[in-house]
Amino acid sequence: MLLPLLNDSHKGGRSALTCMFRCGNACAHDVANRSGNAYFSDIATEALSRRGALRAGALGALVVGAGVAGAVPAMADPAEPDGELSAAGWHHGDLRFTPVPPNKDDALRIPNGYRSSVVVRWGDPVLPDAPDFDFDNQTAEAQAKQFGYNCDFVTLFEMGRNRGLLWVNHEYTDESLMFRGYTAATATPEQIKIALAAHGGSVVEVERVRGTGEWKLVTKGRRRYNRRVTAQTPMRFTGPAAGHDLLKTAADPAGRKPVGMLNNCAGGTTPWGTVLTAEENFDQYFVNGDKNNPNIARYTIPTNIQASNRRFDKVEERFDLAKHPNEANRFGWIVEIDPFDPDSTPVKRTALGRFKHEAATTSVSRDGRLVVYMGDDSRFEYIYKFVSKKRYIPGFDRHNRTLLDEGTLYVAKFSGDSPKEEIDGSGKLPVDGAFDGSGEWIPLVSGEESHVQGMSAAEVLIYTRTAADKVGATKMDRPEDMERNPVTGAVYVALTNNTARTPAQVDEANPRPANKHGHVLELVEGRNNGFAWSLPLVCGDPNDASTYFAGYDKTKVSPISCPDNLAFDRDGNLWISTDGNALGSNDGLFVTPTRGRERGHVRQFLTVPVGAETCGPMVTDDQRSVFVAVQHPGEIDGATPDNPASRWPDGAQPRPSVAVVWHGQGRKIGS
Repeated sequence: MLLPLLNDSHKGGRSALTCMFRCGNACAHDVANRSGNAYFSDIATEALSRRGALRAGALGALVVGAGVAGAVPAMADPAEPDGELSAAGWHHGDLRFTPVPPNKDDALRIPNGYRSSVVVRWGDPVLPDAPDFDFDNQTAEAQAKQFGYNCDFVTLFEMGRNRGLLWVNHEYTDESLMFRGYTAATATPEQIKIALAAHGGSVVEVERVRGTGEWKLVTKGRRRYNRRVTAQTPMRFTGPAAGHDLLKTAADPAGRKPVGMLNNCAGGTTPWGTVLTAEENFDQYFVNGDKNNPNIARYTIPTNIQASNRRFDKVEERFDLAKHPNEANRFGWIVEIDPFDPDSTPVKRTALGRFKHEAATTSVSRDGRLVVYMGDDSRFEYIYKFVSKKRYIPGFDRHNRTLLDEGTLYVAKFSGDSPKEEIDGSGKLPVDGAFDGSGEWIPLVSGEESHVQGMSAAEVLIYTRTAADKVGATKMDRPEDMERNPVTGAVYVALTNNTARTPAQVDEANPRPANKHGHVLELVEGRNNGFAWSLPLVCGDPNDASTYFAGYDKTKVSPISCPDNLAFDRDGNLWISTDGNALGSNDGLFVTPTRGRERGHVRQFLTVPVGAETCGPMVTDDQRSVFVAVQHPGEIDGATPDNPASRWPDGAQPRPSVAVVWHGQGRKIGS
């Protein structure tokens, strides 16, 4: 029984309850990355001589990606003078709302003039024959047809002006809030099966309300697209590692038919209209990993039963690695799902590598190849990208669905451009006035060809962390979501925090020790696998000298802590959701322009209820609506169903939900 641990002291802004169920108390364990890879401060600053050339050519190599809504304008030159309206159609200074102040309210707080509503909540019927939700009479059969538990990545596939399909990830379950009197030791088989069914994702059909920015569930009629994907849904492997011995099990001797997906956090979409959903903290669901296998430790997989909060092994033997040692290798992938075909089989794309995935943001390169950006959300882990071998062909669906099976997987190595002594851990900017530098993408594997000595291509893809260690990738502060600016083409990376970084380990891209507030990195692609990077935001209290807001007046910005998920609107404004606000108030959604005089002017657009994390977010193409996933409301230490810390959204038990916010007069979000 692990619940007594909730009384222990806990670092950061998350509750111990969240840490236990979401990631298996990852931060309480030793850092998994024990490699001798250099930190930026250990890298010679030869980048000084090549930085100018790289920045001059950085924008020539890559064009902004085509999403499901079609192509967007080519990226502009970052040196373009500020203007009221850029050539790409970006209107500077278009954010005019009054920021929401920090608070601890048990409500979704939004700016004056805006409205909000709940679109879908845990337990709402998804399939037409699903029963209504009944907290005290839950069943696994019902949950497999109802909206799952904690919701994270959200995306909307619009079908005309007033109809669409909403995809939502269900990252993890918190059984202590789902069931009265729950403990791992006494969990019933039915409770465990409910939890398995509450993972995965949902497709729900939604419709716009009377031409406003509000959206609601379609609750009548056939709802032909509605679907639940769970931890028990049959799937298939494709790509170079499919069928490898390390993916074979007694139930699947061919190593090609995994079952289910777990801990799906962030994600992305493809130009051909499918979802890419990222399996993150999959390790915590297993027991009895081989303690003598270094890859078990590298992926922090438990080596005993006592470490498990859920005991899935009680109802499905595959979660006991003493009996099925390869089962854990079948998780930690990017999964592709077709929301328009509820009978399709989800695909785990092995060419994109296996780690604790965050994000799967796609774009199309200038020469037509598909590019996928991905982070590995753990302390001192890495940033990756995949580039397809073949080119994207608009409208050629059968061809395009093969692009994610062959290409080159890269990992990022960074260099700072300031002398080591100028990065002193205080957050003070170096003499050149910016935390910035250059970097290179190091190839790990190209199709069946490994670029890592001593590892086959399949081994690189199954043990990607180990491969990245070997090539000297750069250790980062929890790389989370990665998104591309639709106007400038720059890639933005949320680095949530890393309290384990010591003063000796600070570097120009991770400039603070014990980094509890995180920062945002901007990456501009160059030629020959090079890139330029900078830190536009170093988060925290604006009164703290170690914070930085792209040079903007810090007396006018909102405090922000622990950036997690990112999104862009079509004007190029960056929307940032937070996870684990270490400043003592509720998490929220923030927005800032990324160019012009307002660059760095961070403003809080909303706050979520007490105990909750802000996920999503997603701004619609017409910028009339923003969706947010309100994950784990009321997940406060000591909370139980009989003593809830939150009663959002319905005044009863807290229920993770997706909400939508819109302007009462039909204006664009943020205006």
